[in-house]
Amino acid sequence: MDNNSKKTDNSKTSKVRTIVLYALMLAIFIGGLAFIGSKQNKQDEKKYYQVVQCFEQGKVSEYSLNLSNGKLVYKLTGDKKTYEYTVPNVSMFVDDIHDDVIKYNINNPDKPIKADYQKGSDNTVWISILPTVALIALVGGAYFFLIKRMGSAMGNDHRSAMNFSRAKVRKGADQKDKKTFADVAGADEEKEELSEIVRFLKDPQKFNDLGARIPKGVLLVGPPGTGKTLLAKAVAGEADAPFLSISGSNFVELYVGVGASRVRDLFEQAKKQSPAIIFIDEIDAVGRHRGAGMGGGHDEREQTLNQLLVEMDGFGVNEGIIVIAATNRPDILDPALLRPGRFDRQVTVSYPDLKGREEILKVHARNKPLAPDVKLKTVAKTTAGFTGADLENLLNEAALLAARYDLKAITMEQIEEAAIKVVMGPEKKSHKMTDKEKRLTAFHEGGHAIATYFLEGQDPVHQVSIIPRGRAGGYTMSLPSEDKSYQSKNEMLDSIIVLLGGRVAEALVLGDISTGASNDIKRATDVARSMVTRYGMSDKLGPITFGDDNDEVFLGMQYSHVRNYSEEIAAEIDKEVNRIITEQYDKTEKIISEHMAELELVANALLEREKLEEDEFKTLLETGSLPPLENEEESESEAAPAQEKPESEAAPEISSEANEGAAPAEDSTSSDSDNTAE
Repeated sequence: MDNNSKKTDNSKTSKVRTIVLYALMLAIFIGGLAFIGSKQNKQDEKKYYQVVQCFEQGKVSEYSLNLSNGKLVYKLTGDKKTYEYTVPNVSMFVDDIHDDVIKYNINNPDKPIKADYQKGSDNTVWISILPTVALIALVGGAYFFLIKRMGSAMGNDHRSAMNFSRAKVRKGADQKDKKTFADVAGADEEKEELSEIVRFLKDPQKFNDLGARIPKGVLLVGPPGTGKTLLAKAVAGEADAPFLSISGSNFVELYVGVGASRVRDLFEQAKKQSPAIIFIDEIDAVGRHRGAGMGGGHDEREQTLNQLLVEMDGFGVNEGIIVIAATNRPDILDPALLRPGRFDRQVTVSYPDLKGREEILKVHARNKPLAPDVKLKTVAKTTAGFTGADLENLLNEAALLAARYDLKAITMEQIEEAAIKVVMGPEKKSHKMTDKEKRLTAFHEGGHAIATYFLEGQDPVHQVSIIPRGRAGGYTMSLPSEDKSYQSKNEMLDSIIVLLGGRVAEALVLGDISTGASNDIKRATDVARSMVTRYGMSDKLGPITFGDDNDEVFLGMQYSHVRNYSEEIAAEIDKEVNRIITEQYDKTEKIISEHMAELELVANALLEREKLEEDEFKTLLETGSLPPLENEEESESEAAPAQEKPESEAAPEISSEANEGAAPAEDSTSSDSDNTAE
């Protein structure tokens, strides 16, 4: 469990304890009131003369009188209940009842009155109110304890409930968790850009002498998992400077003005520790374009952003505070944040290339025992599109698989299995499929594989399986052999053919189609529509972009959003998308029809083995057969003594542990971009 998850658990535990403490305080308070009320209810409501009459009429069977405080406790004849009464004047009361008590003692010897006079002490009054005082003290102590705890949680180093408006800053890690540029791999250009910040923090005078102004802010832009936060920590570790980290969502609260107050407090803390680094993760949570929400200029988030802009403008020249922010949505940030003088520099942290992936794998493999057959360069080649977080997760999954099999080191087999697991999900061998579903899935995946194999320029088929994984009832995986920065028009058209291969195979071989191609059709349609509307690949409509590519997510902006093309153009777009899909479907039918024999070979092999690796797939298509399975050889050697056994027992075992009903429901075919972890 990492530090963030531990902090989350501690926060949840603290909230539970606070709720329990409130409930306990309430229960004690109610219980105390009930106790005091019950004590008060026992006080006799009779008046003085009525109490004296009870003695005169001989109704009192016994009584006890405290001569110091006048507390009278008595019982009536035939009544087991005890009554209490506070006598206003003890001497007068004794004179009033004395003759009656003596009279009844003499005249009614069968009903004597038990009398008890107690001298008592002068502090009995204080003793009687002691429960009330204790209750007040307990409730007050619990209240101040709770206020102290709240102040501690919200103010870090301060212990006051007013610290609610203080920034919830996470200070830099200790020396054991200190990060440096050596811990960041696959980002050489990014480290070079940030090393200038490190040099300034170490020796600001050198820059001042040359009249250089160091950037006040650096914005790290890139997809999730590419190492933006790690880079910021490495800058602080290299410069050995205080590192104040906070998430953008921590600024915004329910109460108006709290976010702006926390921004001020954050920069005040940084100025006290200058030179220092402020890191704001997910700055898009607070730095979104103003006017995009429903609250207008009075929106709490916008007030927080305004304060952030003011604070960044208020920096003195080379004051020693560097603001580093991270986001994967730079398109939604307010333009005022990105102007010079605020976030002067933008550093794009993108997906690592082949060399970068190999370096990242070496970093994450430092503390993991690897078998001699593991070649990290080979792993890097087969993980195009993986981020640093994906690669770390890949090796971790491989280590878990090795531990599951009681191995002393991680082998290449575990790494390959982990790579497929990360992309597709775990296998579901416990799910059963009927023979009909298995046959449909086998031809469906065979159609993908055949289309991939006989199309020039497509990545080689890495694995074909009819064992369900994740939400897919089967899959055909192609791993890129090289990094690609773009796709050509022909490559995109070929990818549509690969996606339609499963549907075409079902229609040609089985004479029916299933819902298993739903995901394939959706992805093929998305590719065709992107070709027309985003990349200008339509000969009829020309090199024009249709629609807004910003994917705006703000509710307020959606009200004013207007489509930038007419209804006639929309109809033409639909026609072009339909034309592309139809033409590629016809080409797919031609490929599958010409290689129907190979499709039969692949489908039958999948029904027998359930999974084909890359070398097995190539061997099958090149030679037309595969070496027999081990259980087949054993069954042949035991054929003579097994003649009397039922035919089903003598036949080779074929595992059919697949996802029941999943094959026609979902399918996932991996092509150039399919292996990319998004």
